[in-house]
Amino acid sequence: MRQELCDALIARAKNPNMVFLTGDLGFMALEPLQEALKSRFINAGIAEQNMISVAAGMSHEKLESWVYSIAPFCYARPFEQIRNDVAFHNLPVKIIGNGGGYGYGVMGPTHHAIEDYGILLTLPNIRVFVPAFNEDVAQVIEVVGNCKHPAYLRLGRGEIAKDYSPPPYSAWRKITEGDGKVVISIGPIAGSIIEKCQSMDFAIRPQLWIVSELPLKHNPPPETLINALKQTKKLTVIEEHVAQGGLGSSLALYLFEHAIKLDEFNHCYAKAHHYKTYGSQTFMRAQSELDVNSLIKNVL
Repeated sequence: MRQELCDALIARAKNPNMVFLTGDLGFMALEPLQEALKSRFINAGIAEQNMISVAAGMSHEKLESWVYSIAPFCYARPFEQIRNDVAFHNLPVKIIGNGGGYGYGVMGPTHHAIEDYGILLTLPNIRVFVPAFNEDVAQVIEVVGNCKHPAYLRLGRGEIAKDYSPPPYSAWRKITEGDGKVVISIGPIAGSIIEKCQSMDFAIRPQLWIVSELPLKHNPPPETLINALKQTKKLTVIEEHVAQGGLGSSLALYLFEHAIKLDEFNHCYAKAHHYKTYGSQTFMRAQSELDVNSLIKNVL
């Protein structure tokens, strides 16, 4: 999604108050943005804690501050600065983490971002945005850019079938119709199963939903989804994130608080950072049974 990100930010660069800070990343991708922003494009170097604090200071001075890095380096390494300088003061700093989930799989656990939005959502005021498709990015950038609160944007890699046209961006989207169980997913991993789901007989085809904005208290499930859950009483949650603090646990708590009872709750999630062997994102997903075949088996 880096190309789409670059294009969307260039379109926004006409705003003279916009500044963009990078932690020495974005080479061979963000040079057009650097050209558009000129002195407002700042390479903060491999100093992510400083980068977040500088962005907070700029935001306090009414500048529209964006920061960018590989996901673990912009939420894990500078967590204290996000907590103290950004979240506690409710400053609308926009944090962009590239390679969400196992996006940098072959580089090992230091580069896996499988606990990112769960950790950040423990902080006050944080909003999380997880586009599912490349086509979402332009609209997400507009939403994040206008957000009055700290925002974390988790980027990944679009994975939809070649001829599939995703519906327009929304916090919640229904992707497939069917008489099967309800499936809720977040992020690009949802795109990996759309084609398989659409090919199922209607009687077993899942009602596949995608959510792209958290926390649920600010973007609760729509009434049509709640009605479907009350009718089917079966839910599968899919996310490239650990179980603790993720979408699955958030949904379970939401349903419990609203007295919505299920007969079946199935959670497909990232099982671990550490495995004996590391490989591509696809390989790493398979270790956690997040590959297409395993997901479809769980859906059925």
